[in-house]
Amino acid sequence: MANSNSFTSHFVELRSRLIKSIFIILFIFIISYTFAEEIYNFLVQPYASAVKDDQNARRLIFTALHETFITYLKVAFFAALFLGSPILLIQIYKFIAPGLYKNEKKAILPYLIFTPILFLLGGLLVYYLVMPLAIKFFLSFETVGSTTSLPIQLEAKVNEYLSLIMRLIFAFGISFQLPILLNLLARIGVVNSNYLKKTRRYVIVIIFTVAAILTPPDPITQIGLAIPLLLLYELSIITVKFTEKKIDKEK
Repeated sequence: MANSNSFTSHFVELRSRLIKSIFIILFIFIISYTFAEEIYNFLVQPYASAVKDDQNARRLIFTALHETFITYLKVAFFAALFLGSPILLIQIYKFIAPGLYKNEKKAILPYLIFTPILFLLGGLLVYYLVMPLAIKFFLSFETVGSTTSLPIQLEAKVNEYLSLIMRLIFAFGISFQLPILLNLLARIGVVNSNYLKKTRRYVIVIIFTVAAILTPPDPITQIGLAIPLLLLYELSIITVKFTEKKIDKEK
């Protein structure tokens, strides 16, 4: 009976924390929608910077009456998820923290801190490097046309552009959690540094496959995701070694 009551109380607390997180994210969504135009201007800046010296007058277009409205909703939802995810992590930590020993709390705290930092680093890589290079790559396929053919010129849709950059930011941000995942697996004994070294060649294939799935079909974004992931994997081997030493000391 006591176990049943304990499970019920834990379930109620978890539900309460999840509901609180959802309401906070919803509040951030409402605020974000108020500033949707400013967020849009921020997200569109990589495109504007990439084409600022272009001779053609560049613009983003929409082809449906409701498209701009839906785009602003997407932008607000993106900002709410981006800003609200650390709050969700904190609520999850507060839920599990009472059941942890002091040394376990110290062990899990770095993961809680570095998760949003790595996500942010992935997003910054997309914003400042990958998107500008990808835009220039795609624009290189434009043609001026001739007397017998029509020119091929980009008329980018605002919805498609924003969907692309938001998808890439989330793809890179989530992919950058690789060191966190591998270190957690090392802590529970699923993997170790020697295993990571032995499986390196298979991981390289997996990383390039995942990069091809998560990114558009162009070499810039695929390599832009794959190379940092390979570096993060090598970094993970080093941090897993460090984790193993800490586990040995705790024993």
